[in-house]
Amino acid sequence: MVACTREGPVTRRSAAERVTYLLEPKNWIIATVIVVGWHADGVTGLGWGLLAAFFAGVLPMLFITRGMRRGRWDDRNVGSKRPRLIVLSFIIASVAAGLVLMVALGAPRQLSWYFGCMLVSVAVLAGITTVWKISIHCAVASGSVTLMTLLYGPWLIPAYALVALTAWSRVVLKDHTTAQVIGGCVLGAAAAAVTYAIIPRGLDPHGVTGARRGRFRRCSRWPVAGRRG
Repeated sequence: MVACTREGPVTRRSAAERVTYLLEPKNWIIATVIVVGWHADGVTGLGWGLLAAFFAGVLPMLFITRGMRRGRWDDRNVGSKRPRLIVLSFIIASVAAGLVLMVALGAPRQLSWYFGCMLVSVAVLAGITTVWKISIHCAVASGSVTLMTLLYGPWLIPAYALVALTAWSRVVLKDHTTAQVIGGCVLGAAAAAVTYAIIPRGLDPHGVTGARRGRFRRCSRWPVAGRRG
């Protein structure tokens, strides 16, 4: 006797559900903080990025999962306004705690500044959510692709196809209107551009530029007054 299973056909809705699941904010955030950490300080920065990912992605998802199990919201996308604001408030608190810890422990400045900008961005999303259901999926996806493209170059531009795919999935699932996904994409890209403009670049992990390091080296070679050859 041979048992066999047959999967149902892949419909437009089921495809959209898979896209929404695979490209959810948690995955973008974890990838982005790790990439920024690597950009900031190589392998050491990668470790800091993993710490940042814990506060920005892992803890919030654990909170969302716990809420689902307790019946506080229906799914991991948290569509209703009040539960959505509860989740955003938790994310703000988690990111803030992570930022304090990273600064206290001496994380690379580029990563810490990025984390601070993320905190502000989430607060802005929460403020908008009180009056309009902007797409957080699209905001995070667009922001992540924009920031990584600015940091690593135009070869990442094709990744915007994933942003468009995310927007498509949110509209197909009727979780958002076209205006809400466009608003999320625009806000995410704008926030990333502002972040890129203000985060430190060309600095070592302690914030000392190459030019200043050169001056320090020259100073170390200067003779000390009173010394004889």
